[in-house]
Amino acid sequence: MIKAGVRILLAVFYALAGYAHIATPEPFLMITPHWVPMPEAVVFWTGIAELAGAAALLQPFSERLRQAGGIGLALYALCVWPANINHFAMDMARADGGLGLAYHVPRMIAQPILIWLALWVGGVMKRP
Repeated sequence: MIKAGVRILLAVFYALAGYAHIATPEPFLMITPHWVPMPEAVVFWTGIAELAGAAALLQPFSERLRQAGGIGLALYALCVWPANINHFAMDMARADGGLGLAYHVPRMIAQPILIWLALWVGGVMKRP
């Protein structure tokens, strides 16, 4: 029951984030590292990836699809971590400190937790 609730919450989180990437890409473009090619396309497709992963987690009938969604969202969270690190570095370099450590440290800690949650609620990690 707890796992199902967390799965729904994670799916809603990713669906909202996916929508935000598509509807208002500017904040995401600002934190995209300079070495990322075609940043507008990357931000758009990351939104699509989030929406697809959320849909896969929410569907009730295929364990394989939920697992694929969990793996996909875990890989997604790993792949966007450089943007989060870039945002952290850019903010800390600002004279006013940007959003500060109180925002960025929990965000850095949250990334591996999101990876683990996606794998857990997707049914990829099973108890022996």
